[in-house]
Amino acid sequence: MPGDLRPEYVWYTAYGSNTDVERLRLYIQGGRSDGASRIYPGCRDRRMPRRSMPVEMAGVMYFATESAVWGGGRAFYDAWGEGRVLARAHLVTAGQFADIAAQEMYREPGPELDLRDVLTRGKATLGDGRYETLVYAGQRDGVPLLTFTAPWGLTDVRGNPPSAPYLRHIASGLHSTGAWDTETIASYLAACPGAAGHWTEAAVTDLPLPPTPPSTTDRTVWSGPGPS
Repeated sequence: MPGDLRPEYVWYTAYGSNTDVERLRLYIQGGRSDGASRIYPGCRDRRMPRRSMPVEMAGVMYFATESAVWGGGRAFYDAWGEGRVLARAHLVTAGQFADIAAQEMYREPGPELDLRDVLTRGKATLGDGRYETLVYAGQRDGVPLLTFTAPWGLTDVRGNPPSAPYLRHIASGLHSTGAWDTETIASYLAACPGAAGHWTEAAVTDLPLPPTPPSTTDRTVWSGPGPS
């Protein structure tokens, strides 16, 4: 359990399009991305993450519902599913994490989040919205890894394949960490529930990705969510 239940910083652990730092920039600094229809207000604190790192979480990423921004399915995380999730953790302030979560729910940034529940129980459902369930996934350097997902699980909702622009952001974000090669990322994304049977490894590989970074960063593997 974390020693500080009111942390100044958290690792925002992104498994969807915010694995891509340039995509995340819109949530922090505001603006609109190519291929998307929505304008983001940004965080109150517009500083970019102090650091980002690749991580792997126990559980399953799946695609479901219909994105009003991209079309196609959104990415969700089931921490209690069987598998592993490739993700990217961004070191941001607790206030920035709250503002990013608010924007994911099409709300204005502002209200702070009380993180004591999620940090002591491992999970906290703040509402019935699609990204209003917080999950504690471990610690790094004494700073908690937090993410958000839907209150339902993988088996509770029908899958829906993601659009090409949305999937490209996820693939680009994972690829740019240098922790996984193109084949690993393509195999992983094509097998995610909702994408499986609609996206092939070859089709994911054909998505335009940035060049491979010159060196890899450390990869942290977490065994699962925090205490329950």
